[in-house]
Amino acid sequence: MTYPSPDTSRRRHAAQAYANVGLQTQVLGANPTHLITLLFEGARAAISKAHIYMQQGNIQERGNAISKAIEIVDGGLKASINLEEGGELAKNLVAVYDQVIRNLLLANLNADSEKLDLAERLLESIGSAWRTAVDIPQHNAATVPSRL
Repeated sequence: MTYPSPDTSRRRHAAQAYANVGLQTQVLGANPTHLITLLFEGARAAISKAHIYMQQGNIQERGNAISKAIEIVDGGLKASINLEEGGELAKNLVAVYDQVIRNLLLANLNADSEKLDLAERLLESIGSAWRTAVDIPQHNAATVPSRL
């Protein structure tokens, strides 16, 4: 028995649905610390898509991808900062996130891949530090069996 091959849009839709289920599973099972890591990954994925769309000259999809990255940075990463408890470090982190957002806006406005690269590097730097200092040690402690 053979099955007809689904058209490209159906395959893309099925792949997206599968990815959404995987992401929902990660989010629902994540502790608050790991949720921040997922936000970093989501922002970087959106920026990667924006790079592709920029190279293709697809203005609408580039704008959608950059808008998604901005939403994640502003409404997720930046909004999760506690300025009252975080002191000077928190204020500096907000300033860096504002710079990321400015670079993303300029990248979209001027189709500037260098601004997109800069935003991606800033997020990678902060995200890497976050994973090293906060997320990975706790995540590994919960998943690595202790030796007796």
